[in-house]
Amino acid sequence: MRHITKQGNGGFQLGRANQSPPHTNEQATSRWSSFNGKSAVLQSLLDEQYQLCCYSELNAAAYGFGFHIEHIENKNQRPERTFDYANLAASALEAQGIDVLRNQQQAADVPTDLFGGHAPGKQQSVDMQRFISPHQPDCARFFSYLSDGRIVPTETLSASDKERAQYTIDLLNLNSPFLQVERQKWWDELSKLLDEHLDKEMDLHSLATVDLVPVSATLKPFFSVTRQFFGRIAEDVLQQNAPELL
Repeated sequence: MRHITKQGNGGFQLGRANQSPPHTNEQATSRWSSFNGKSAVLQSLLDEQYQLCCYSELNAAAYGFGFHIEHIENKNQRPERTFDYANLAASALEAQGIDVLRNQQQAADVPTDLFGGHAPGKQQSVDMQRFISPHQPDCARFFSYLSDGRIVPTETLSASDKERAQYTIDLLNLNSPFLQVERQKWWDELSKLLDEHLDKEMDLHSLATVDLVPVSATLKPFFSVTRQFFGRIAEDVLQQNAPELL
C-alpha cells in the first residue's frame, strides 16, 4: 500500500454537497446515488493516485475493471463524511468491472473473489482504529511483499501493528488469488529484468527508474512491490527523480 497525498478538493459539486452533509445512512445512500459529480471526482482521485487503485495498486483500467469512488470510512458508519474529499479514494473495481472479473473467474472455474473496496469485509463494519488507510502517511511500513505474490505484515512490526496489518489485508482481501497471481507475475518480470541487467553489467538505477518513476503522471502497477524489490536503489532513484513518492 502506497501513501496517497490528497490534492485539491474534488471540485465545485462535491464541495457544495459537503456544505450540508447527510446525517443518516439512508440520507447518505440516497444523496450519493443521485450525486452527478462523480466523474470529475473520480478523475481527481486517479490523478493524485497516479492511475492506480488505492488499496491494491492495480491499474484497473488496463484489465477492463475500471474504478469506483471508495469511501475510506464507509457511508453507513460515517454518513457525514460521504462528500468529504479527504475520505475518498479511487479503488478497483467499477460495477461493470465486477462482471468482467466474475466472468474471467467463472471461465477459469474458480469462485468470484472480490477485493479492495468491494471485498465483503470492507462492505461491512470497519474498525477504523485497526484499519490501515492509504491516506495514513506511514501506511507502507506495515506491509511486505513475497516472491509468491502474497502481501504479509512486515516482520519487524510490533505485535499490535502486525495485527492491524493482518486485519487490513483480510478485510480488503488483498491476498485474493487474482492479486497474488498478478503480483507474482510482476515479481517474476522484475527478477528476469534484474538478471539480464546483471549479466550485461548494466546500470540497475536505470532499470529501477523505468519501473518507479511516473510517466505521463502514471505509475506502473504494484509500485510498493517494485520499491521493496529494488530496496536501497529504489530509495535513491525516488530521492533523485520523484521525491514526492517517498
